[in-house]
Amino acid sequence: MARTTVIGACPHDCPDTCSILTTVEDGKAIAVRGNPDHPFTRGRLCVKVNNYEERVYSDKRILHPLKRVGPKGSRQFQRISWDEAIETIASRWKSVIAEHGAQAILPYSYLGTQGIINGLNVGDPLFNKLGATVLERTFCDSASCTAYMMTIGHTPGVDPESFVHSKYIILWACNTLSTNSHHWPFIEQAKKAGAKLVVIDPVKTRTARLADWHIPIRPGTDAALALAMIHVIIKENLVDRDYVDKHTVGYDELAERVSSYTPEFASQETGIPVDDIVRLAREFATTPPAVVRIGVAVERHAGGGQTVRAIACLPGLIGAWKHVGGGLLQLPIWAFPVRWDVLMRPDLQPEKMRVLNSWRLGAALTGELGFDPPIKALFVYNANPMAMVTEQGKLEKGLEREDLFTVVSEHFLTDTAKYADIVLPATTQLEQKDIMFSWGHLYLSYNNQAIEPLGEAVPNTELFRRLARAMGITDPAFFRTDDEMIEGSLDWSNPVLEGITLDDVKAKGYARLNMPAPGDWAPHREGNFPTASGKCEFKSTIAGGGNFVVPLFRQGYNGDQDGTAVDPLPHYIPPNENARTAPALATRYPLSLISPKSHAFLNSNYGNLPAQIAQAGEEQAVLLNPHDAAQRGIVAGAPIRVFNDRGSFEAFATVSSDIMPGVVVAPSGYWQRSNRKGATVHALTPPAFADLGRAPTFSDILVQVSGTQVSGA
Repeated sequence: MARTTVIGACPHDCPDTCSILTTVEDGKAIAVRGNPDHPFTRGRLCVKVNNYEERVYSDKRILHPLKRVGPKGSRQFQRISWDEAIETIASRWKSVIAEHGAQAILPYSYLGTQGIINGLNVGDPLFNKLGATVLERTFCDSASCTAYMMTIGHTPGVDPESFVHSKYIILWACNTLSTNSHHWPFIEQAKKAGAKLVVIDPVKTRTARLADWHIPIRPGTDAALALAMIHVIIKENLVDRDYVDKHTVGYDELAERVSSYTPEFASQETGIPVDDIVRLAREFATTPPAVVRIGVAVERHAGGGQTVRAIACLPGLIGAWKHVGGGLLQLPIWAFPVRWDVLMRPDLQPEKMRVLNSWRLGAALTGELGFDPPIKALFVYNANPMAMVTEQGKLEKGLEREDLFTVVSEHFLTDTAKYADIVLPATTQLEQKDIMFSWGHLYLSYNNQAIEPLGEAVPNTELFRRLARAMGITDPAFFRTDDEMIEGSLDWSNPVLEGITLDDVKAKGYARLNMPAPGDWAPHREGNFPTASGKCEFKSTIAGGGNFVVPLFRQGYNGDQDGTAVDPLPHYIPPNENARTAPALATRYPLSLISPKSHAFLNSNYGNLPAQIAQAGEEQAVLLNPHDAAQRGIVAGAPIRVFNDRGSFEAFATVSSDIMPGVVVAPSGYWQRSNRKGATVHALTPPAFADLGRAPTFSDILVQVSGTQVSGA
């Protein structure tokens, strides 16, 4: 038997971007494992992908183009050829453009794969060339990125590997063991060397259980805590005045702003005792090197952007950036010299484009947004909106429209794909090549194709080559090979790639960016922040431009931005939905719902696969505090209904003091079940946006929970 090992990289929207070794025997992938030589992967894969070959060879895979032959949503399809599929799509698009204009076409995508050439931006050139509606993709880190850039610029921040040198580590809204697990060994090493680990989270997560101090906090009140910490640090003269004077702007204005954000105020908002708030501020300010790792969840409420603004001020205030292992970690992606303009081709856009935020797909398809022309053609790839988007009832009605031509490129017949007119087979990571950045470490990774595509599956790159050709586009840039696209996707002249060649990365599978070693690098010891002032901006110099979404999240388009006024100083914006801000609503729906990432799913990826379902639980579970459960006569394992005015879903109760009273947790990623009423957890999520970056408010929800006889049980 011919057995080989192929070096690749995990495709998923996860910070870790693991280096993967695939064992191939006679052309078939028989096993995957983590690359033991990779300094971050260290030979281990998470439960999501440690049996990735089972995803590839699942008998549920879509391997040929399909055409709908029954009612929308009926899952009735028949096999057709690629030629017929592409001809049908091109014919319908041309008809839509002729009758309604190109804006009646909507691409819909996200990060079903995070590869540079097959991921977020692979379809942008085609849809920009056509002049289709721009999709604003702000699911993850958009408010955070806007706030981060306003405060410290697009810096990679603290090297994740430098955490071994940290002495005080705050994981803020970050369940590292479930969502960033390969960072844990560096944190653990720091703990063994005497570092204190603090976790701020409403839930005692797997990570919080291993912390030295878990601080439960009411959802959406994090900015109150951060501002109170600043208040204490300033009041008690714990500020590093030398660093502040040399490398920050706006200190006096910040000091005045936080004067009213006392620990007593923050305690009322957050539910954290006053003494704990004071203690946290003192310890953080006096235990160098101190570092904060923020998770995606920190932005998912009404004041998410200003929360990140406040947290991002903390390291500058105490001079944490002076030390190796001190500062803030958000997204190391900023270190990678990706040529986004080449990937997105904003130069092809007409002067005026129409923009739709991905969060409002249901409202757009039902006509609620008043689009003229209306959306007449929808093209979905790298995404499963029916499982992950709000207003699911509206979305279902929109997808059922007979006058909406829907195409979905997928691995499986998802909750979204079942409504498609045409379904196209997409390759998995083992069947395609790509090059990967990371938003959790500083290694460039290469994904070598391990096996030939199954059936007639094609990578996104080839899919869009075929579509461009069918639409009559002749520009050679649309027909570059994958190798040419990979070569052109990065600025190889950038100093961080000095001494690194594509051939080297391809052969080894990875290369650390040419940056100082983790034991030497304090990125802002001398300031040098990538902001307009070159300093940490407590008072933002770009806030005057108004609210904006980073163009990366909107196909490179920078027009039609929100533009609403933004306070240049961080401040507290309370949740839209809690007992203090919406008391009348809270009388009907008294519980705050959060929907964190599942330990076994990656968004809706793996929500249909046996091994991951077995790990996560066969059915959606909802975690309640014993007090809340007893009030409702609910016992562990009981069927329950979770609901508000927007929708409902059914689940089973898990009762534990791991969740603070007044909060319930429903991990996301489960698909709809044919024998269950209701939808997924996001049917209850409001369509509102956070204050910055038009980020969805996933964790700003009031609900009620009641016992029920689960349908189909």
